[in-house]
Amino acid sequence: MSHQRHYLERRVSISADPIDLAAALARSGSHTTYFVYERDGEWSVALGAAFELTADVHGVHRLDATGKQSCPGGDCLAAVESALASIPVRGWRAYGTASFEFAYLLHGIEANLGTEPLLHLTIPEVEIRLQRGTALVRALTSGELERMVDVLASSNRRHARGMTDVAVLPPVPSPEVLPARLLETTGAAKYKELVAAATNEIAARKLHKVIASRVVPVAAPVDLIATYVAGRRQNTPARSFVVNCRDLKFAGFSPETVLEVTAEGQVMTQPLAGTRALVSDDVENARLRAELLSNSKELAEHAMSVKLAFEELSRVCKQGSVTVNEFMAISRRGTVQHLASRLSGMLEAGNTAWTAFQVLFPAITASGIPKREAVDWIRRHEAESRGLYSGAVLTLDHDGAMDAALVLRTIFQRGSSVWLRAGAGIVAESTPERELEETCEKLQSVARHLVPPEFASEPV
Repeated sequence: MSHQRHYLERRVSISADPIDLAAALARSGSHTTYFVYERDGEWSVALGAAFELTADVHGVHRLDATGKQSCPGGDCLAAVESALASIPVRGWRAYGTASFEFAYLLHGIEANLGTEPLLHLTIPEVEIRLQRGTALVRALTSGELERMVDVLASSNRRHARGMTDVAVLPPVPSPEVLPARLLETTGAAKYKELVAAATNEIAARKLHKVIASRVVPVAAPVDLIATYVAGRRQNTPARSFVVNCRDLKFAGFSPETVLEVTAEGQVMTQPLAGTRALVSDDVENARLRAELLSNSKELAEHAMSVKLAFEELSRVCKQGSVTVNEFMAISRRGTVQHLASRLSGMLEAGNTAWTAFQVLFPAITASGIPKREAVDWIRRHEAESRGLYSGAVLTLDHDGAMDAALVLRTIFQRGSSVWLRAGAGIVAESTPERELEETCEKLQSVARHLVPPEFASEPV
């Protein structure tokens, strides 16, 4: 094995809000590739790429300063694990993405997958883990470590003088970038036809449930980092992220995780299914909550998702270890409230986070039941490939721990194209009108926080 490198580390005090500081680091322009990933009160900022790993229809590839190398191995995820084990860095954490179409490869579905990476993992040059009052700075060179420590010290000085660190919204509200009427009308007729097609196949017993989605383009330019800050302050996500990787930028507020795996082998998943709006009126919210908890269609949809999650975990976990830790609680996520459950188990000896990922991906709540048939229905019926929508943003640690957030409630940008996407779970009792309304409720979680570039001030 080649010479092992390791991260140099320094823990420093910070006075700025971690959200603002994470956004400022992303906006700094010091690295073209960045990942900001929030989990449990910690914002991790990964800058640059010391090593990259990609998987596509042709196999698994590793990219470093010496160039691109194809990695041997038959099974895709076994090859990914082998390639990660060969990374000559101690104590690494990888940040990455898995597109929805990666499911075609994992589940053996014939499809035109093109040449784009379906899985992309990055080992960063610099990593900063921010919590309230403290930051852990990690870098592969002493020069980068000292530079980032100086950046944080400068931030503390500016904060002490009452100066801001990141582009934020001014006191005057920004204009409505994407009016509600466009959310309601863009592609509405085609979406209703899609829902009707799904209910027909469900009636024919080809499916039990499928998630049908629609795209809403955003005509006006948007500042993604300022949108992330504004949206995160108003959303209550399970995870949040803002990423610039290759030619795609995106920012989102994930309502649930696909899976969480600890270094000790505990695996968890968090299906959300069943939705009502979340509004500014507490009385109306209570009424909608009661309606959600008593609606037979929503309860059945959720129960189906929990049952499949239990079965999937049982395939990779020790016998008798799978537990439903929480069942049909109410989870408040931005502009919607969901029925939420949480399940966990202990991985069987010999299984890894990737074993669990192969079974649990894509999330039930973004594909359907049975999963393979639902994924294939999506491939056949949706006009646009999903890409990262309903895929995952993930972190993976050298000790085997993994955290994968479901990519929903997200704004995407490639070049001058900007778009949102949302879906709804279709079951036998679904109606096109209600499912369209549900997509509008979900789209508002992001649409109402879009910030045009002229309303995002530059970092001080």
